[in-house]
Amino acid sequence: MKKIINSPDTVVADALRGIERAHRDLLTVDHDNRVILRATPKDQGKVAIVSGGGSGHEPLHGGFVGHGMLDAAVAGEVFTSPVPDQIQAATQAVDRGAGVLHIVKNYTGDVMNFEMAAELAAAESGIEVQAVVTDDDVAVEDSLYTAGRRGVGGTVLVEKIAGAAAEEGLGLAEVAEIATRVNANVRSMGVALTSVVVPANGKPSFELGDDEIEIGIGIHGEPGRRRERIAPASEIARAMVEPILAELPSGDGDAPVLLFVNGMGGTPLLEQYILLDEAEKLLDAAGIRVARHLVGDYITSLEMAGASLSILRLDDDMLRLWDAPVHTTALRWGR
Repeated sequence: MKKIINSPDTVVADALRGIERAHRDLLTVDHDNRVILRATPKDQGKVAIVSGGGSGHEPLHGGFVGHGMLDAAVAGEVFTSPVPDQIQAATQAVDRGAGVLHIVKNYTGDVMNFEMAAELAAAESGIEVQAVVTDDDVAVEDSLYTAGRRGVGGTVLVEKIAGAAAEEGLGLAEVAEIATRVNANVRSMGVALTSVVVPANGKPSFELGDDEIEIGIGIHGEPGRRRERIAPASEIARAMVEPILAELPSGDGDAPVLLFVNGMGGTPLLEQYILLDEAEKLLDAAGIRVARHLVGDYITSLEMAGASLSILRLDDDMLRLWDAPVHTTALRWGR
């Protein structure tokens, strides 16, 4: 294993110090609880949003803390859920008197720990907390770590659109509703070309032959639908788009979509753009108009080579909130 680290035991703490040094104008870090917070808190009276999960998926979630998205991100150990005390500390730190929305990827540990933190925050501080659990991965119905679909790339889109709604001053129930609506209208699928290497393990989490790919992989290296020989980008795109479209809500009339191509950490943008081109050709052929794009490494799996596709069926509210100003370390437009 070759990694730029000091010790597998201090990876998360060391990275949080670097994040804080690099972005002091936008972020501050509660190192005791491993929580990334806005340097300038949101105005009093607005809904706050907290997300988080295991580290190793950067820039998710800390890269999305800032105006128009999250108020705090809680960092667990690599591929391990943060504990309830961390999440409770984040919830209390960002509450501005209008309640807090938790955005939680559907993994058993994350769901359980966010639920416990919400109960603690309500009991000890009287904070109203609602939660939205993302479950956009169509690859498997259940997985090693979930009951139901996994929460993957669609989480980024939920965080952006819900964050814009909270920034506009909508109430907690309204922000939760739009987050729920986005999750209900987004579907995703991933593919791996190589394995992830978790620092504490020091070796690949799974083995793939030089000519093999795994279709439907999870963001922690969980098994997908099947293993195949490497194929041209057009065929890989088809293997991802077709199952997504099979489960994508039809929407109203000719409602457009947002197409999100996400790198898993070890795949260059050159290949991500090729995948986007091939995916959009398939959507064109299906009569589906792409209104917005997002391309880049936004929910990674350390250095895994591969990519995921997410397709979100948009309505007018989602489109307006997607275009709303955002200023975080990983996403910025409109300000």
